[in-house]
Amino acid sequence: MWAIQRRLGDGFGAFALSLAIGGQFAALPLCAQATDGSPPPQGAAAGTEAPAIRLNTVGYLPGRPMAASVAGATGAFQIRRLSDGAIVWEGELSPLRQNLDTAEELSIADFSALGFPPEGDYELIVADSGERVQFRIDDDLYREPFLLATRAMYLWRCGAPVSGDHDGAHFEHGPCHLEDAFLDFVGGGNNRRECVGGWHDAGDYNKYVVNAGATVGVMFRAWQDFGPAIEQVELNIPPADPPLPEFLAELKWELDWLLTMQADNGSVYHKVSAQNFGGMIPSDQDANPRYLVPWSSAATADFTAMMAQAARVFAPHNAEYAAKCQAAAERSQAFLMAHPEEHAADQTGFQTGGYHAPDADDRLWAVAELWETTGDETLLADLEKRIEASPSVDADWDWPNLKNLGLLTYLFSERQGRNPELVERVRKSLLRTADEIVATAATHGYARPLGTKYSWGCNGTVARQSLVLHAAYRLTDDEAYRNAILDGLNHLLGRNYFGRSFVTGLGERPPLHPHDRQSEGDAVDAPWPGYLVGGANPNATDWSDRMEDYRTNEIAINWNGALIYALASQLNPAPQ
Repeated sequence: MWAIQRRLGDGFGAFALSLAIGGQFAALPLCAQATDGSPPPQGAAAGTEAPAIRLNTVGYLPGRPMAASVAGATGAFQIRRLSDGAIVWEGELSPLRQNLDTAEELSIADFSALGFPPEGDYELIVADSGERVQFRIDDDLYREPFLLATRAMYLWRCGAPVSGDHDGAHFEHGPCHLEDAFLDFVGGGNNRRECVGGWHDAGDYNKYVVNAGATVGVMFRAWQDFGPAIEQVELNIPPADPPLPEFLAELKWELDWLLTMQADNGSVYHKVSAQNFGGMIPSDQDANPRYLVPWSSAATADFTAMMAQAARVFAPHNAEYAAKCQAAAERSQAFLMAHPEEHAADQTGFQTGGYHAPDADDRLWAVAELWETTGDETLLADLEKRIEASPSVDADWDWPNLKNLGLLTYLFSERQGRNPELVERVRKSLLRTADEIVATAATHGYARPLGTKYSWGCNGTVARQSLVLHAAYRLTDDEAYRNAILDGLNHLLGRNYFGRSFVTGLGERPPLHPHDRQSEGDAVDAPWPGYLVGGANPNATDWSDRMEDYRTNEIAINWNGALIYALASQLNPAPQ
């Protein structure tokens, strides 16, 4: 039986069962993560009935772990190939164990021993109940999901017309928010500064520098880690001038807007926003005036980090633009050095997303990226002092704490001069954290790498853990870490309490009613495709596919950026 054959990192293996306590999957304590400041509405759990068999509804990669969670069933199961009806695998479900966070009795159907069957469509059948669920096995399984999630960033563009087609539906909006942004709240009177462009942030149309940092930083990391594979995927977005790889062209759309957010003294305005969240209407019908919001040290530091990254990434493709980004990063870093105190944006008069958090992590990330770009020894000394104070890699992180991005840049740098003892401390911390993530997945009934932690946007956190896991794989070549990335994708795409994909337009029973003004305001029944919704919060069963439930069903660029990284990690490598 599978339960005594699997190893750590392959889902619920022998190690997983050895950690089960009293016939229950071990649970971790709940923890809440800071939100953007918006008060959550009271929502109910999703009212739709889940299938008993919960698996990745997009499918599985051949030769990699394949498993489903089954509610309340034991006995035999089969895998049937749909093309000819052949039974290609027969096995036994694991003994039932209680999954504490969902209060269910779950067994596991492990069919990893299929190995490398012919690509195509298959069906998992539970013998006693006759229940069955279809799935696909495909070596190039994640190309289309990656394309969908990345094109969703293009569909988020502000200030320009966008259009796209998916599954027979057409989506488009015209130019929007062409008067961004007025200076009333930053001492400029009722005058305007050109801040058109960028991405809408989430289910609302405002634009926030701090959340851009969590998104752009992760997407740049995807390019650095998987660039050749990413470049093989045609995104079919408007070409950049001069030409760029499409993935970088999309990032440049956001960077061009970010450059407009830097004041002459190097500080960076916190956001472009209406005073209140607007109605559920298309973006090109939103006529609410939008304003610049005063600077914050977190926004300034995140801007510095993004521009320093951009200088390196764009240098081989557009040296002039790379130099512009580096100059902007150096200007903002000089401002930060002259203003070492934490400075929160004055958001008086605004009821939109606050995105305020302490700035120590942002400053660490900024110094790490600018040192990596310039090699400046003074920056390295500053960076190592900051890392000495906070060397631990986190398993659960998002925009309020971007330290991990700086630690990864430091750890994998090829520059000379780093303190070898400090490098080793960071390396050990990363591996400890990655091991904890793997073990957490192994003890959870749905192999969820975040375990029993549920909070605002936790689906994005599940996807974002892939950065830590891939870094550990780079250091060790241990497949357990790559398998845990797949555990996270499996969870997001259907191996969960609801038996549903959490990405609009992808997989089986995806969200139909996300909290998204574009989807709600247009005349198309289907939601705009490729967006990861926030997920259950505050408990495992608290998610509802209702537009009103922004607490669990909103979309956001930082969650999509994390999903893009996780999907990119599973793309076929580029031909050598």
